[in-house]
Amino acid sequence: MSGTRDRAAPPARGRQGIEPITLIKRAPRVKDGDASERAAQPAGSAEKVPYSANPLAEQVYQLLRRDIFSFRLFPGDRFSESEIAQYYGVSRTPMRDALFRMRREGYLEVGFRRGWKVADIDFGRLDQLYDLRIVLELASLDRLASNAPPHRVIDEMKTLWCVTSGERENDPGTVFNLDEGFHRGLIGATGNDEMLRVHNEVTERIRIVRRLDFLKPHRTSATYEEHAAILTLLERGKLAEAHIVLRAHITQSKLEVRKITLSMLTAARDSKLPFVN
Repeated sequence: MSGTRDRAAPPARGRQGIEPITLIKRAPRVKDGDASERAAQPAGSAEKVPYSANPLAEQVYQLLRRDIFSFRLFPGDRFSESEIAQYYGVSRTPMRDALFRMRREGYLEVGFRRGWKVADIDFGRLDQLYDLRIVLELASLDRLASNAPPHRVIDEMKTLWCVTSGERENDPGTVFNLDEGFHRGLIGATGNDEMLRVHNEVTERIRIVRRLDFLKPHRTSATYEEHAAILTLLERGKLAEAHIVLRAHITQSKLEVRKITLSMLTAARDSKLPFVN
């Protein structure tokens, strides 16, 4: 940003989403000099965010994405570039860069003289992404089973998932991040970087609704039990049975997502941002 004429007014105070579940209390003003070239990742993420030619736009992109993932920017919400730029405290150039990146990724839509809109959730596409996830993770089990024991990755995962009920995590956000780490770990253990890259992309696309699954206590307990079963079966060389449990595990998650209604999304909405029409 060059001159004061192009600089937006200071942002309105608000609560800004930082993690998929956890929120802090205000939308931080984005400053030119403190933008990082590497964006912060959700806990357990191993994927590096591509470098942005404009570090400020990268930082705004991360804040905007987290508002969408926390449902503070809700499917169907409309807003103008000038209002959202003022809220984040940046000029329109980095704001537009971030908005159009979100549009390319399918999170936003823009119309002539209608401004920007948060895209509706495409459940048909989510079904396809879950199916792709099943293919990738079943292939990872095949590769893990083909290696002779000991399986270091399996042993490490068992210390986290093969525990008593009293040792389990209960916080939905924590379990959500641990679950992502489990499934990413299965793929990462294959040593196939391309499989991991594709799996990371799939995980990113379904994260916006999948985290709602962990707001249900019975889903948390089921996650622990099913992860433990998969690891135990792999350790015992029972690949076919491990396939069955893994497929059922991911399919059930897909079915739970299908149960998500507009009222559930509304309940997950923390607050309406001030620039939303």
